[in-house]
Formats: sequence, structure tokens, C-alpha cells
Amino acid sequence: MTKKFAVWMAVIAVTFALAVAARAQETTKEIAKARAEDSERVAAAFRLDFLLSESEEGRKINTRHYSMNLVPGYAPSNEIKIGSRVPVEAKQGDMQYIDVGTNIWSRMTARGDAFELEVRADLTNFANAEQESQRAMPLLRQLRIDASTLAVPGKPTVVGVVDDPNSKRQFQLEVTVTKLR
Repeated sequence: MTKKFAVWMAVIAVTFALAVAARAQETTKEIAKARAEDSERVAAAFRLDFLLSESEEGRKINTRHYSMNLVPGYAPSNEIKIGSRVPVEAKQGDMQYIDVGTNIWSRMTARGDAFELEVRADLTNFANAEQESQRAMPLLRQLRIDASTLAVPGKPTVVGVVDDPNSKRQFQLEVTVTKLR
């Protein structure tokens, strides 16, 4: 009986070892597949080209270009920030700084053939050009667009359009997504 028991134990041990080896091989294949998908995802880099157009009474008077590179799913978001930090006295002797300039933040997520794009654009400038050099409390103008949209690579997508309430000017923010690899 002990011989039979030993044979059965050997059969069970071999079966168990084969099952463990097969599972290990599956796990190795799954890990390799996940790594390949990760490297594929990381390898998919994109350039976001932003075009900020300013028009007055239907006539384009100014256009500014901004670009950033982005890897969907790899970095949480990217940002472009251009401008000045202006000191402002909030209370007597208490200086705080405010940002004056252009700030564009973006996050992109793959959605099939398109991309879900979140964009926050904040453009702040002095209401009067001469205030830039004065020490008095500055009067600032701000344009802000917070939007989510779907963008198709290679096709310009309008993110937002805003009218300036103090003039007949209109601002339009457009983005074009281009695959780099």
C-alpha cells in the first residue's frame, strides 16, 4: 500500500508541477503582453498645436501659436506658462503676486480613433498698457476657457470662442493634435 501511495503522490506532484509551470508560462506571457502594451502606449507621443486667434468685427487682427508635446496616459497633464508675476499689495505691507500672461494646461486620453482633450486656457493682461510700469493697483483683463472636447489627429478642433464684453473683439482657441511617432 505504501508503494501505491508513493506512486499516487508522485503522479499528483508531477501534475501539480506541470500546472504550476503552465500557469507561470501564462503569467510570463501576460506580463510580456502588458509590457508591450505599455511600451506601445509610451511610444505614442503627440504634439498639441494651439492657435489663439483674435478678431475684431470679423477681421483677424492677431494670432498666437503655442505647442506642447504630450504622451496620453503617461503624464497626468502638461502646461505652457508665459508671462510675469506682478506684485500687488493686498494689505498694508503684505505683497502678493498675480500671474499676468498666458497659461495653457492640457490633458489627453485616447478614445478609439479620437482623443478626449481637456484644456484650460487663461490669458490675463493689463487693461491699460501704461499700468504695466506703474506701482498702482493694476486693472487686469482676463479671458478663460475651460473645455473638454474630442480631437481627431490632424484635424483642427475649436476648443472655445469668447467675446470680449468691453470691445467688439472675439477670441478663438483651436487645437490640432499631431502624432509624433
